[in-house]
Amino acid sequence: MVLLLFLSLFLLPLFYLLFKFATADGDFTLTSKRHVKREEIEDKVVWITGASRGIGEVLAKQLASLGAKLILSARNEAELERVKRQLTGKHAPAEVKILPLDLTSGEASLKKAVDEAESSFSGVGVDYMIHNAAYERPKTTALDVTEEGLKATFDVNVLGTISLTRLLAPSMLSRGRGHFVVMSSAAGKTPAPGQAVYSASKYALNGYFHTLRSELCQKGIKVTVVCPGPIETSNGSGARNLGQKSEKHVSAQRCAELTIIAASHGLKEVWISYQPVLAVMYLVQYMPTIGYWLMDKVGGRRVEVAAQKGDTYSLSLLFGKKKAT
Repeated sequence: MVLLLFLSLFLLPLFYLLFKFATADGDFTLTSKRHVKREEIEDKVVWITGASRGIGEVLAKQLASLGAKLILSARNEAELERVKRQLTGKHAPAEVKILPLDLTSGEASLKKAVDEAESSFSGVGVDYMIHNAAYERPKTTALDVTEEGLKATFDVNVLGTISLTRLLAPSMLSRGRGHFVVMSSAAGKTPAPGQAVYSASKYALNGYFHTLRSELCQKGIKVTVVCPGPIETSNGSGARNLGQKSEKHVSAQRCAELTIIAASHGLKEVWISYQPVLAVMYLVQYMPTIGYWLMDKVGGRRVEVAAQKGDTYSLSLLFGKKKAT
């Protein structure tokens, strides 16, 4: 009887938590929320960068279905028009504005885009700014990064994103409300062998936006930092950290859904990934000595496997070389 009581009170809940963790596609706080708070999205103006494909395109579709008013930005205007046609057809009467944008175009151009976005829907202003645009080069070692690759990555991922934020934030402050949703990466939370510069750019974003929230949260400004691991789109394009088909990736649809859930609940930072990446993020966050030791074990092998286009998220990297599939 005592044994049964012990099992029911301690072991069974423990096994349940372990099972939930092993099968999770996000951190515990995020997955506990379950549903979008529609009232936080409906009739709100949402500006999405990188909206012409991948996660940005899926975000646009899901937000439109929730009744948001959308401003879609990317460099490729033709692709933006394609996305808009899908959202404004007979069976999807969303309110959508197209705003072509190059984050590297300089402050004058970005200021013009901000002014246009602020006046897009009867001057009500932007409620949500989703920073989804990103630049990522093929995997290479930290010492093999070129100056051109370093500059291109930081110009888009850091300088352009921060500049756009700095220009938009005053309008949000004047209204006493605004929400920045930042599509960062698991590579901004843990070492990412083969992606040193991309990782550095995401660490920079995390530092800037968490600090921004601390400075402005009492003035009505919210920030949600989203850190996805391997994500795969249905057509194989525009995925973040896209790998081989044999690898288990969170779909772009699920990533977008969890991102919107996080934003609508005002969560400050969320992680989206299956195992083993999710476990590594927890280890690095809460047991850094073990987490960094683990990444040191796989670092060199991961770069080799990436060069062969193999599975860079496999647990087998811990135990020996993984041949390309």
